[in-house]
Amino acid sequence: MDKKEALEIVKNNGLKLKDLPDHFKKDQEIVLEALKEWGGALEFADETLKKDKEIVLEAVKQCGYALEFADETLKEDKEIVFEAAKRSGTVLQHADETLKKDKAFVLKLVKVWGLNLEFADETLKKDKEIVLEAVKQWRGALEFADDSLKKDSDIIKAVNDDIKKVSDMIKGSK
Repeated sequence: MDKKEALEIVKNNGLKLKDLPDHFKKDQEIVLEALKEWGGALEFADETLKKDKEIVLEAVKQCGYALEFADETLKEDKEIVFEAAKRSGTVLQHADETLKKDKAFVLKLVKVWGLNLEFADETLKKDKEIVLEAVKQWRGALEFADDSLKKDSDIIKAVNDDIKKVSDMIKGSK
């Protein structure tokens, strides 16, 4: 098999990267093509490419969960983790611990996907601003808030407002 054949294979099915000979898994062009089709193919790329920011960014733009397969050094890169979070609500679990404790960064993430609260540092689960934004985005995030905030009037109001909005949409569709 030559490079041209390998490129055709991964263009049609990125998962097929796993079946290619190892020298193709080290080829940046082939790996990028595989990632454009399926970001999770990062799992099968050579370790050297899992350290390449361009490669990992391409993977997480297609599939946020690909962050799991990135090199540890890139799991502390805010740009990469934020791109991943835009596509997958629980990628914070794969991010570096320093990002899980970064209030400004976690706030940005929960505004995109409230479920990210689940993997935030415990101190941030006690932070009213973080929890309020998380439940505004997804009321189910309340489950991951610290018990001390689960009865907070502002947070309960945000949850109830969302329930009312859904109820009104259902009533309006009848």
